Amino acid sequence: MTLNFPNESRSYDSAKKRVRFWGYDGAIEISFFVEADALKKLGRLSLEATDIEARVLSVFDAARERIHRVADKVYGRSRRGDYVHCLTLADF
Repeated sequence: MTLNFPNESRSYDSAKKRVRFWGYDGAIEISFFVEADALKKLGRLSLEATDIEARVLSVFDAARERIHRVADKVYGRSRRGDYVHCLTLADF
């Protein structure tokens, strides 16, 4: 299954330390989260740094293509009807 990612919106959830973004399978919206630990690996990110939200989102933006490829792969392995997925360090 190939997802589309026309919506470049993303947001940081500081309580759960992850970034939320969305993909689309036709007209169906699929929610994704990518954990900060995965982003830490992708961008040499320190989670103890100040202004963590801006840093996490910057790493997400820089790795967006790779994150979308991983999201597409994870979604393709999922059961039909799963509309929320969390990408972890193990997915990368």
